[in-house]
Amino acid sequence: MNTPAPLDPSLRQALTDGLRALALDPAVATPLLDYLALLLRWNRTYNLTAVRDPHEMVTKHLLDSLAMHPFVDELAARGGRLADLGTGPGLPGIPLAIVKPGLKVTLVESNGKKARFMREAIRQLGLKDARVAESRIEALDEPGAYDAITARALATLPLILELGGHLLGPDGRLLAMKGVYPADEIAALPAGWGVQASHPLRVPGLDAERHLVVIGRTAS
Repeated sequence: MNTPAPLDPSLRQALTDGLRALALDPAVATPLLDYLALLLRWNRTYNLTAVRDPHEMVTKHLLDSLAMHPFVDELAARGGRLADLGTGPGLPGIPLAIVKPGLKVTLVESNGKKARFMREAIRQLGLKDARVAESRIEALDEPGAYDAITARALATLPLILELGGHLLGPDGRLLAMKGVYPADEIAALPAGWGVQASHPLRVPGLDAERHLVVIGRTAS
């Protein structure tokens, strides 16, 4: 195994403080930092993310991804399936897989370099319940296979449902990570879909609005 270069110790402190603020076990800082170190190393060659500063990555990638963690607790407890659409280098799917053992995460990404990185990250981190689907979202032939889908900075709510709605089972939900409350996008939801809940999220160290919008099928 290629061991990533050591990280600045201040990163661990920043991450640990953030995990405590999110009511997560600080012990998960170690695998999260292993993932971050691998991402930093690959990013130098393959340009997997525009965020290059490690401290920014802790806030904008790790803690931002984990801000939604309470809303997958029930899913993880019963070994439910979550598809992370357009996940890039594995955000939020890999951080969620690290902190929620039992959650079965499929990382959907069409970019070959990002898919290869994620496969290596899964291997090095020993994430037995995570897998990569190297595919365009709309081409993923797993209809109704998921209890939930999520997406972070991917597209509008109507477009996410157009591309990935087929992946959800009858009671499945879209857990969409958004910045400001997306009133216009909600107003444009396609027929048969409606908002079940909206939760403001607080990301430690980030002075910006975040919301988790939960969307499901409406009664016919």
